[in-house]
Amino acid sequence: MSDELSAESALHTVEARAHGWRLDHYLARLYPNYSRVLLQRAVSDGSVQLNGLPAKPSRRLRVNDRISIKLPEEPDYTVAPEDLPLDILHEDEWLIVVNKAPGMIVHPGRGNTQGTLAAALQFHFDTLSDVAGQHRPGIVHRLDRDTSGVLVIAKDNQVHHRLSRQFEQRTVSKQYRAIVRGVIERDSDWIETFVRVNPHHREKMMVCDEGGNARPASTFYEVDQRFDGFTSVRLFPKTGRTHQLRVHMTHLGHPIIADRQYGGGDRLRLCELAADATAGDEDDTLIERQALHAWRLAFQHPATNESVEFVAPLPHDMQQTLAALEQYRSLKT
Repeated sequence: MSDELSAESALHTVEARAHGWRLDHYLARLYPNYSRVLLQRAVSDGSVQLNGLPAKPSRRLRVNDRISIKLPEEPDYTVAPEDLPLDILHEDEWLIVVNKAPGMIVHPGRGNTQGTLAAALQFHFDTLSDVAGQHRPGIVHRLDRDTSGVLVIAKDNQVHHRLSRQFEQRTVSKQYRAIVRGVIERDSDWIETFVRVNPHHREKMMVCDEGGNARPASTFYEVDQRFDGFTSVRLFPKTGRTHQLRVHMTHLGHPIIADRQYGGGDRLRLCELAADATAGDEDDTLIERQALHAWRLAFQHPATNESVEFVAPLPHDMQQTLAALEQYRSLKT
């Protein structure tokens, strides 16, 4: 029995025939066009609730249980290849490491079906894993659209599972570079909060109290360089929540430059830094996407067991922003 709530959400009442079924198996029967991985992820991230509460994928159902679900982004489908440029940092017979450009979406979603990393991967590589679904070929983890930097791609399912396990066990070392508004006083510190989807703006996350759909989120930061009104910082996420670093820096009172969703403004222009710059000059924009870059990724190679690390150089927009800050907002005496 199903009562439609909206195009994206549904409410189901468990019938006698499904008594004793696992929650994830029940959902797989209801939504055959969705991969089981995507449905399990929906359960794990709180998009599925059982009798108004979060539940595990393995939870056994009872007659008249009420299941509310916010459906995953898209049914599974094969992405059409597109001849898009890729900055390949490393390739071997098991995996690929790319430096994702800012502005590139990792995989298709509602309203974003072209120009994705997934489409580029389909064009450039013959063999990719399909663990995460046909529309996410090889994709083990993600970066936000306007975050640049290192991503690892799996060529087969065994490699995908081994890499995913390292991310789940938090043995992958991740280092990001960011430029934020304001001067951070502490040289380094932990930011440890709970986060959840903002109920008023579901495309955003927010810091919240423990309980309900709240998930723990932990980030360590180190100040790289202070400027007059700005700070260059290195970020080390221990957990991997959606928008975690962006939310945490805003929570700290130092939103990432040009992060429109979380209070960083829509761009940084030279005229904000230099009194002699021409305010009307449109070419003075230094950066117009969040100044966040996945700089380094280190993990155990899933086939050779060697410790490997990959570094993606800072993109041009962040380099020129730092150069302008050094020139016009330096705190050096």
